[in-house]
Amino acid sequence: MKISNKIIGLCAGVIVCLTACLSISSNDVEKVKEEKPAVASMVVNPPIPSSVTFCGEKVDLTRYNRRESFDRELTSFTYLHATTLLLIKRANRYFPIIEPILKENGIPDDFKYLAVIESHLDPRVSSPARAVGIWQFLESTGKENGLTITPTVDERCDVAKSTQAACKYLKNAYKRYGDWANVAASYNAGMGRISGELTKQKEDSSLELWLVEETSRYVYRIMAIKEIFENPYKYGFVITPEDLYKPMAFREEKVSTDIQDLAEFAKENGVAYSDLKRFNTWLRDRKLTTNGKTYTIQIPTEDDLYYNTPNKYVHDSRWVVK
Repeated sequence: MKISNKIIGLCAGVIVCLTACLSISSNDVEKVKEEKPAVASMVVNPPIPSSVTFCGEKVDLTRYNRRESFDRELTSFTYLHATTLLLIKRANRYFPIIEPILKENGIPDDFKYLAVIESHLDPRVSSPARAVGIWQFLESTGKENGLTITPTVDERCDVAKSTQAACKYLKNAYKRYGDWANVAASYNAGMGRISGELTKQKEDSSLELWLVEETSRYVYRIMAIKEIFENPYKYGFVITPEDLYKPMAFREEKVSTDIQDLAEFAKENGVAYSDLKRFNTWLRDRKLTTNGKTYTIQIPTEDDLYYNTPNKYVHDSRWVVK
C-alpha cells in the first residue's frame, strides 16, 4: 500500500507539472498569435539620407524639420506603389521632350521633377482650381507666359509648348531670387507670397519658412520623387525595359485653316478620333479654329499604336533592372 501511494503521488505530481507546462505553452502560442504581423510582409521606413542635391546645391537633411519633411514625402512616394510606378513609366515617354527644352533655356534638369509632382505627367489633367496640363498653368498665367488658350485650343496641354512657358516663368523667378529652391516654392505659392514671407520671417530660404501645408511640402516632394527616380530599386521598384511606356513616333500635319470636324480629319489621316485627341491634347473641342495661326497636329504612326514587340527604349538606365 505504501509503495502504491507513493507511485500514485508521483504520478499526480507529474500530471500537475505537465498540465502547467501545457498551459504555459498554450499561453505562449496565444501570445505569439496576438503579436505576429497580420499581413505577410513587413513595412519598413525607407532610409533617409543625410543630404540630397537639388539643382546642384547640397541640401542638409540633418536639421529636424528638413529630415522629417523629406521623410514624410519619401515614405509617401515609396508606399504609393502603383502611382509611383506609373510616374516612372510615363517619364520614359515625356522626359525626352521636357529635358532638352529645360537645357536650352538654362533651367536645371531637376525641374522635370516639378512637372512630375504637379501633374503626374498627365498632359490633360485639370485641378479643382482649373490649372491645366503637365505644368498646371492657370489660364491667366498660361497666357502671360505665351500660351494660346481659346475655345478650341489650349496649349497648356501641349507638352513642348507648356514646358517652354514654364521655363519663361522659372527664369523670371530666378532673376528675383537667385535660388532655385525659392523658385520652386514660388511655382506653387506665387512669387508675391514667397517674397513677402521671406521678408516678414527674415529668412533667405523657403525651406525655413512657415507656410501653408501644401507649399511647405512642395519642394520636399520634388526632392523625394527625384531620390526615388534616381534609385528606384533601392526603394523597392523593380522595373524592366518592357514595363516602360515607349515614346511614340508621329508624322506632322501643319494646319493653318479651320477644321470643322476633327473626327473626319482623323479618318482622312488614317487614325481614330480618340488617338488624335490623345496625342494632341491641346485640341479642346471637336473642331479647330486657327484664327490665322498655324498649328502642328501629330498623327501617330500605325506601327507605334501596338506593342507587337517589347519596348526597348530606356531613357534612364537607373530605372530598370536587366
